[in-house]
Amino acid sequence: MAAYRRLGVLAIMMVIAEPAWAHHVMGGKLPQTFLQGLLSGFGHPVIGIDHLAAIVGVGILAALAGRSAAVVLAFSVAVIAGVGLHLARIDLPASELFVGLTTLLIGALVIARQSMGAGVAALLFAIAGLVHGYALGESIVGAEASPLIAYLLGLLVIQTAIGISVYAAVRSLARWPARTAGLTVVGVLVALAGGVATAAAAGLA
Repeated sequence: MAAYRRLGVLAIMMVIAEPAWAHHVMGGKLPQTFLQGLLSGFGHPVIGIDHLAAIVGVGILAALAGRSAAVVLAFSVAVIAGVGLHLARIDLPASELFVGLTTLLIGALVIARQSMGAGVAALLFAIAGLVHGYALGESIVGAEASPLIAYLLGLLVIQTAIGISVYAAVRSLARWPARTAGLTVVGVLVALAGGVATAAAAGLA
C-alpha cells in the first residue's frame, strides 16, 4: 500500500502542477547563489507537468523492462547533457514541441505496457532526456558557475530520486490486482501531459 500511495501522490502532483511555473522557480530571475541554484534545480522538473510526467513514465517503463533501476540514470544524465547543449548555444529547433512529443510517446508506451530491453530503454530515455534538458537549460543561461553547478546537481538528484522511487513502487506492486489498471491511468495522465504540451508548443492551446 505504501507503494500505491507513492504512485497516487505522484499522479496528483502531475494533475495539479502548473505548467507555467516551470521556468519561474526563482520568480523569473537567475539563481544568484549555490542554494538558489540547487532549489531551482530541484523545482524545475517537478512543477513543470510535462517534465514530471516524463520522469514518472521513465520510472514505470524501467520497471516494466524488468531491468536494473540504473537505466533511469540514462534519462537523468541526458538531461544534464541537454542543458549543456543549451549553454553551448547549440540550436535545437522546436525543443518544446519535442518535449511534448517525447512525453506523449512515453505515456503511450506505459499505456501499452511496452516491455523494452535495457538498451532500447536507455536509448529512448537518453533522447527524451536530451530534449527535456535542452528546454530546462533556458532558465539557467547566464548564471554564474556556483548556481549553475548547483542547478545541475539539483536536476540530477531530483529526477533520479523520482524515477527510481517510481521504479521501486511499480516493482513492489507486481502482485497487486489493480496494477494494470493503475498503470494505465498513470500512462493516460503522462500522455495527456505530453499532448497538452505538444498542443501548446504548436500554438494550438
